[in-house]
Amino acid sequence: MLRLMASLSCLLLVGLNAQAQAVLDPALVERVRQLAETAARATAPPGTRVVVETGQLDARLRLAPCRQVQPYLPAGVAAWGRSRIGLRCTDGTARWNVTLPVRVAVYGRAVVAGAALPAGVALTQEYLALADIDIAAEPGAVFSDPAQLLGRTLARPLAAAEAVRAPALKARQWFAAGETVKVLALGPGFAVASEAQALSAGIEGQDVRVRFESGRVASGRAVGERQVELPL
Repeated sequence: MLRLMASLSCLLLVGLNAQAQAVLDPALVERVRQLAETAARATAPPGTRVVVETGQLDARLRLAPCRQVQPYLPAGVAAWGRSRIGLRCTDGTARWNVTLPVRVAVYGRAVVAGAALPAGVALTQEYLALADIDIAAEPGAVFSDPAQLLGRTLARPLAAAEAVRAPALKARQWFAAGETVKVLALGPGFAVASEAQALSAGIEGQDVRVRFESGRVASGRAVGERQVELPL
C-alpha cells in the first residue's frame, strides 16, 4: 500500500505521464501561470492587467517519473507575448529539462489608429483614439497619450483600431549636419554640457559624430532638438 501511495504521489508531483500525450497536473500549471504573471508584472506599466494562457507539452515527449518539477523562466526569454516557461526535474529517476509554451497578454489603455491610415501620413488628433488593447501582442512600445504622436509620420500603414507602436513611426531628424548642438556628457553621478558642431544629420536614436571647438571629434546619440548625449 505504501509503495502504491508513493507511486501516486510521484505522478501528482510531476504532473506528467509517460504516455504519448504529456499531461500537466493542474497544480503545476498554476505554478507556471503564477511565475509567468509575476515576471510580466515586473515590467508591465501601472494599471495594466496580465492574463496568462498555458499551452501543452509536445505529445511525443517520453519523460521519466519525477517527484519534484521546478518551473523557471529561461534566460533571455521574453516575459510578454508568446514565450516559454522551463520545467526541470530536480528529483527523479532521470533529470530532464523541457519548456512549456505560454502566451502572456498585458491589457492596458493605449493610442490606436482611429481609422485605416496609409504610410506617410502625418498624425493629427483626428486620426488617433484611445482603446484597451493587449500591448504585449506585438513588439514595440505603445503610447498612452495622443499628444506624444502629433506631427509624427507613419512609416507603414495601420489598420483601424491597430495600436500605434514605435516601429510604425518614421525616425525624426533632430538637426542637420553643420548645426551647432548641445552635447550632454554623462558619467557616473555627473553630467557636463557643452556645444559642438554636428558632422552629420541627427536622426532620432542614431549615433552621430560631433566636433568640439578644440577640434576633438566624438560620437554620441541624437536624443532631441539639437541635443546629443555622450556617455563617458
